[in-house]
Amino acid sequence: MVSLGLHGLGIGAGASRPVIDAVAAAAERSGFATLWIGEHVVMVDEPSSRYPYRADGRIAIPPDADWLDPFIALSFAAAATNRIGLATGVLLLPEHNPVIAAKTAASLDRLSGGRRLSLGVGVGWSRDEFDALGVPFERRGQRTEEYVAAMRTLWRDDVATFTGEFVSFEGVRVNPKPYRRTIPVICGGNSDSALHRVAEWGDGWYGFDLADVEEVAERVSVLRRMCRRVGRDFGDVKLSVSLKESRPEDLVALADIGIDELVVVAAPPDDPIVAESWVDDLARRYVGALR
Repeated sequence: MVSLGLHGLGIGAGASRPVIDAVAAAAERSGFATLWIGEHVVMVDEPSSRYPYRADGRIAIPPDADWLDPFIALSFAAAATNRIGLATGVLLLPEHNPVIAAKTAASLDRLSGGRRLSLGVGVGWSRDEFDALGVPFERRGQRTEEYVAAMRTLWRDDVATFTGEFVSFEGVRVNPKPYRRTIPVICGGNSDSALHRVAEWGDGWYGFDLADVEEVAERVSVLRRMCRRVGRDFGDVKLSVSLKESRPEDLVALADIGIDELVVVAAPPDDPIVAESWVDDLARRYVGALR
């Protein structure tokens, strides 16, 4: 059965504390499985890079919108709930120090009671953002892979040592540890390169803003082939997707493809009382279709 996620907090009206509290609590009560929150540290008025998820190459979010740090926003969502899963969708990992990111993610995992925190990561698309942060835009895919390996070492080992091209440390203790000594790392992106990262080292895939069920099926077929090529058990990979125009009637077809979670991407109203009703309406349409 396909579970349901909600990607609607952290930006614009969803960056308000009362709306975060209302939407998170209503989503948990209504049967959503996961709250997803994305990230951009920097936005610019005239980007030099194309946004990869729209035909016109421009992100739909206005550059002056509030955009919360995903770890902080998820911490507030966790404090307003008890059971619902939490996910970054996605954290632009090569823009972060991996030792700090590992500690922050583990802290959120511990404070939220070890409930299904998933670390969705992406390599980023905005050269302007990387330039503002002083991080090389080139080879960001390799940097991401190495950062994930280093973070897994820090989560697992009491005394951790790692030597790489982009990050190295020796004999360090980084606490707290996650409840399970690891956190699932979900690779975001729809390109062949993104799917290759999933097959090689990801615990799951977050396909974002896909056109329709047919494109989901095509991308899953490619991922299956890549997993087979590297000797990976495809059944071990969690599959989460969002669609440009998702519909409750897509759930059956997505289940047949093998999708584990449909993530509904939508912006909440700015009034917390209205936002609760908004979540309840989504639940009636989507969660009801699962029963």
